[in-house]
Amino acid sequence: MQTFDLEALGLRKLNSTLHEQVEDTNQTAWEVINPKGSHAIAVGLDTPIEVTIKGSTGYYCGGMNQKATIKVTGSAGPGTAENMMSGKVIIEGDASQYAGATGHGGLLVIKGNASSRCGISMKGINIVVHGNIGHMSAFMAQSGNLIVCGDAGDALGDSCYEARLFVRGSVKSLGADCEEKEMRPEHIQILKELLAEAESDAKPEEFKRYGSARNLYNFDVDNAAAY
Repeated sequence: MQTFDLEALGLRKLNSTLHEQVEDTNQTAWEVINPKGSHAIAVGLDTPIEVTIKGSTGYYCGGMNQKATIKVTGSAGPGTAENMMSGKVIIEGDASQYAGATGHGGLLVIKGNASSRCGISMKGINIVVHGNIGHMSAFMAQSGNLIVCGDAGDALGDSCYEARLFVRGSVKSLGADCEEKEMRPEHIQILKELLAEAESDAKPEEFKRYGSARNLYNFDVDNAAAY
């Protein structure tokens, strides 16, 4: 385990050190101490290393991640795992707004609650939230899976495309062109696998699925008020 004191050595040194790791590095496990809410920790990683951040982080932690596994033992600020491509980001506490935004792949696990716009414009990422999510989550979500073990706020899935949204609790309201969908065996299997990987004991059968009603794919004057 490599230990890096962020307060003593600084953010630029941390990220450059992590970026220097190559595919066959023997320094595969890193511990970052004294993060103290710093921004942009462990961004743009592209090697299969494990980074554990001992505390809470500011905005954009784990952004653009590829291959790495990043764990935050506290909470995380806005834009956690934004534009992630692969790998895994785990937040032990809560996550602020637009967690997992525009993510193309990988798995984001939030063991607390997520704020507004979780999964906005997601493009293939898998997101599992153990708690609740805020309003406008999965806005314009294109593909991937958003799994919420708690409740969802207003306007879930507004203007979404082909992303699959699973909520175990209540949904305050659905956004434009979002509707409840049929749960089929393949969706139960998706839930089973992702819940297990996210270390959630929720039962797949307890969830409802939501997705696009596909009325806004092409402009229709009769639907103008919904745009």
